[in-house]
Amino acid sequence: MADKEFAIHNTETNGTSEYGGNGMGKKPTFMQKYKAHMKKWWWVHLIIFIAVTLIIVLCLVYAAFPHIAQQGVDASTIEITSLMALDPTPTSFHFIQDSLSHSYNTYHPWLDPFNASLSLAGSAPYCMVVLPGTSSGDSVPAHIDQIVQVTDLEGFTDYNAALLNSESIQARVNGSTWLYEMKFPAAHVSYDKITTLTGFNSFKGFNITDFHVSIAPNPDGTNINGSILIPNPTVITFALGNLTFNNFVDDTFIGNATIQNLVLQRGNHSYPMVGYTNQSLVLDLIETKYTNGILPIKTVGNSSIYNGQHLTYYEKPFQQNVQMIQLNVGAALAEIGLNITSGGGGGLR
Repeated sequence: MADKEFAIHNTETNGTSEYGGNGMGKKPTFMQKYKAHMKKWWWVHLIIFIAVTLIIVLCLVYAAFPHIAQQGVDASTIEITSLMALDPTPTSFHFIQDSLSHSYNTYHPWLDPFNASLSLAGSAPYCMVVLPGTSSGDSVPAHIDQIVQVTDLEGFTDYNAALLNSESIQARVNGSTWLYEMKFPAAHVSYDKITTLTGFNSFKGFNITDFHVSIAPNPDGTNINGSILIPNPTVITFALGNLTFNNFVDDTFIGNATIQNLVLQRGNHSYPMVGYTNQSLVLDLIETKYTNGILPIKTVGNSSIYNGQHLTYYEKPFQQNVQMIQLNVGAALAEIGLNITSGGGGGLR
């Protein structure tokens, strides 16, 4: 009996367990437990992974979107195709502008309307305009038609001086607005653009193309008339009112000329002028020095008057603009019967 029990006990202790090995048995390893767990619960882990990944991606996208939006605005450019400053007063003017916005992003967000300052790059803003709401894209048109107030007279004067005397200028548009794209939250973006505008280049090509003299002055005191060619290579149209020039020969004042109700159009145009000339002084100059009848006229801007009000933001730049013209006064004098001889000291007869 004892031998039988010993045999049974020996079998139990030396047999193999369900995990293999000797009768003492082995606990499952970590990898065995992990494999068993994943085999049963893999779908739970997949759902958790997808959810966490989605949350992280969305957070990154939403956090990065304002930066992406600002980069898109910064990469865009603006092209001004037409600009008009009409009905001016000493502190305001009617501002009309057409422009094209160029953006080559794959997305086309919407920009809300916003207030923007205009200035010569590097100078103080001279006015505020409301830029219309627009979508982003290539060659998207925008139209502005507003009465604007001149907020900085010196800044506007500097802008006009640079525009008058330069081949091109850098104009700045600056503001901020809200940008919208699909279901993303609105992003607040800065709009700061510098665009190149063709300038008047000191009115290169300015000339008196037609000139006539009256012996007796007209009722308004004028005694000369003709036409003045003013080239305008820009996209800008200015209403300047009555634009008056002072005329000199050898730094001696001989008279003035006025273009009345001048609207300076784009392109090369001649405008009618009237004026006053000190005829006795001119005749003396021709008799004593310029016997061929051609006078070296220095013409300098004097005043810009619209509806009886001086526009100093135009006057000051024009007063710095000097034009030299070889004017054939002899032909005008011949029209009224004064024929010039150019030999031996010259004279009139």
